[in-house]
Amino acid sequence: MSTEGLGPEGHTHWRRTLAVALPSLLAAGGLGSAMASGALAVGLQIQDRPVDFTTSSLYGTQYGAAVVDQTVVRADGSTGTVRVLRMGFADGMLNGLCLSQRQQIGGAAYTLLLTLGDDNPGSWEIRTKNTVLDLRNATGVLDMDGVVDLNTNGADVKTVRDAGGAYVVNPLDSPQHRFGIQARYAKFDRIAGTAQDLRIPGLLTTPRLKLSVRPGTVACPAPAPPTGTPGTP
Repeated sequence: MSTEGLGPEGHTHWRRTLAVALPSLLAAGGLGSAMASGALAVGLQIQDRPVDFTTSSLYGTQYGAAVVDQTVVRADGSTGTVRVLRMGFADGMLNGLCLSQRQQIGGAAYTLLLTLGDDNPGSWEIRTKNTVLDLRNATGVLDMDGVVDLNTNGADVKTVRDAGGAYVVNPLDSPQHRFGIQARYAKFDRIAGTAQDLRIPGLLTTPRLKLSVRPGTVACPAPAPPTGTPGTP
């Protein structure tokens, strides 16, 4: 550990500060109840403030997207809206995932850094169901296959089915006549972006999870290029 943050007696106060901050950071990230045996096997939800993310590759079936207005809380406490691309897919596979979210605890800046998956760039080891992602910005490569409809009505997009097997009506809560995309398959490679919200109410499983709280602002590492192709979700 570096000498930054040393007190007058020469002892660091980071350990004490993080011990107090960690429960609040976990609660803010919606992760406290999701940690078990080093893996996530429950729903995941991160809201209220943007989260930066990177992934080597994301592959999803029954992919849909629509432009929607998302409510945000400004720095002064007032509320407003931002226009985001809301993406959803029924079943997904990710080739590694890193989430980085900044927090203010006791007037100090921290970063909640969550990494999931293994170090194999060809495994697509993380599985998700019923994923919804409100994307503010991103860079990467998108490949869609199957029947692809561009500029479809966002309210008509289909992603998940109900218990009876019928498609849920307007699963992305899109207003009528907004730009939408519908595809049977979608694959994103080397994505780095910012999401306003991330919701996986169905299920997320991963072979490994690492959570750390870092002082200051810490970014996720740049995503590595994937190798091979994903299997069937």
